Amino acid sequence: METGTLTVPGAEIHYEVRGAGPPLLLINGGDGDAALFGPLARLLAEHHTVITFDPRGNSRSPLTGPPATQWIEDRGDDARLLLDAVAGGEPAYVFGTSYGAMTGMDLLARHPGRVRALVAHEPFVIELLPDADRWHALFEEVYGLYRREGLRPAMRRFAEAVGVDDAPEPDEGLPAPVREMLARVRANGETVLAYELRSFSRFRPDAGALRGGPFVLVTGEQRPRTLLHRTTEALAERLGTKIVEFPGGHVGYLTHPADFAVALRGAFAS
Repeated sequence: METGTLTVPGAEIHYEVRGAGPPLLLINGGDGDAALFGPLARLLAEHHTVITFDPRGNSRSPLTGPPATQWIEDRGDDARLLLDAVAGGEPAYVFGTSYGAMTGMDLLARHPGRVRALVAHEPFVIELLPDADRWHALFEEVYGLYRREGLRPAMRRFAEAVGVDDAPEPDEGLPAPVREMLARVRANGETVLAYELRSFSRFRPDAGALRGGPFVLVTGEQRPRTLLHRTTEALAERLGTKIVEFPGGHVGYLTHPADFAVALRGAFAS
């Protein structure tokens, strides 16, 4: 694995490259970083040049200016610049999950020549829901809780409402690299709550670009249904497309990497 740092407007992006072959960009969401894609990336690197990175403001990709509200379009610009730097502008296969799926949709809409195919996993497109205002009000409540009581109570409230698992504690019994990754992910919640959640959830995908582009929409097979199932279904209805089920839940790429790699190759082939 090779690592590097890319200077972009407002941030220094940590990235990792594995394997050889057609470029494949993996885009994380929320508080995640490149390490969460490690098991999946190693499998995909058998046939691809796999590019992973820490999103701006997360882990090893610090912001270089004063902290401020972030937007999905900022991450889309980072993805384009990273592909220019690492893949030489060659069109890439792209997989994005959650905010990363939204980043991939922005990349496809504004820079279609950079995307050979996009697989979008459980995009957090709150604006497409009929009760979007209720969710935006909840996110304001979570932000207020964060300001009053700190990160952990706010993240627990958010995780319970959305139906995803909060990041586990970096327990001493875990291997050191896993502990270090979990510590980074938990700390990234500060960026998520302060500068991303309320703005990212306002993102509206370009339906026309997605209908005409090489695009596959997927969700986790795990039940019970979560808010992320609802947002994925709302986008599918807007586009008139079907949803493909992938192994596991919202982090199936981490909990079921071998099966997830098979499903992802199949989606790109389709």
